[in-house]
Amino acid sequence: MEGIITLLLILSPMFIGFALPTNTAWVKKAETALSYLVYILLIVIGIELGLVENLHQKLGAIAVYLSTLMALTISFGLVSLMVFDRISPCQYREQGTGGTKPKVSIRGSLVQLFCLAVGFVLAQLLPPELLPHDKTTTVLLMALLFLVGISLKGSGISLREAMLNKRGLQISLVFMAFTLLSGVVYALIFDDVSITKGLALASGFGWYSLSGTIMTDAYGAVWGSVALLNDLGREVIALIFIPMVMRYSSSSAIGLGGVTSLDFTLPTIIQSGGTKIMPLVISFGFITNVVSPVLMVLFSSF
Repeated sequence: MEGIITLLLILSPMFIGFALPTNTAWVKKAETALSYLVYILLIVIGIELGLVENLHQKLGAIAVYLSTLMALTISFGLVSLMVFDRISPCQYREQGTGGTKPKVSIRGSLVQLFCLAVGFVLAQLLPPELLPHDKTTTVLLMALLFLVGISLKGSGISLREAMLNKRGLQISLVFMAFTLLSGVVYALIFDDVSITKGLALASGFGWYSLSGTIMTDAYGAVWGSVALLNDLGREVIALIFIPMVMRYSSSSAIGLGGVTSLDFTLPTIIQSGGTKIMPLVISFGFITNVVSPVLMVLFSSF
């Protein structure tokens, strides 16, 4: 019962934001505030990581946890969608790209890592009375989800419209199911990771700011950092490899970006796959953006 209450408490702001009437001015302000809030959250996570006792002794374990999680979550989603495309072909091969290669920029990812590092340094410099309160991440998470709800509502597509795109729904279900399966495999590999914890870590689907915050709130700064870096790593890998993967499997190329296919990796996907792929990308991105926070909070509450 406590887990359900926690789930409703944290997710309510997102549904409230999504239920509000659409206002273009408010949507723009929410998106601006969202970008700043992400930086604040990353700094707070960095502070909490910097306060972990004997962190230097845990770096080796963190590296193993991170590399294993990244390998499993990315490979399971990628391979499953490649197989799905073989069974049910639906290809989009660089239509209308004009022969130009997509520009790859990881500047955003580097900025986020910088914010994490700033928080880590602040943890060493700030006196205890100036450090964030224990519930800071929970409060910021609720604010983040509220702004996410407003942004999703302002995207111009409803959940009903996303569900009506049969192909988008199909690749979303395949991607989410096999990525969650990778979380189960992850839990079986490590004795100190429960099945629900493995599922929670796998259900970020590339949403680094949200997964880092939820996992920090649920399991502590070490696991929050593992989740954050895992999903941030997906974003960087997606930017680099989407054009290559698109040649063989359009579904895999979309799935590689995870939730970022709706924003950060969208230009690369469109330039690699052509404009005809747009409805499919929007449907996939919207569904995973709605489902990801629900799954993360749900699994981490038990």
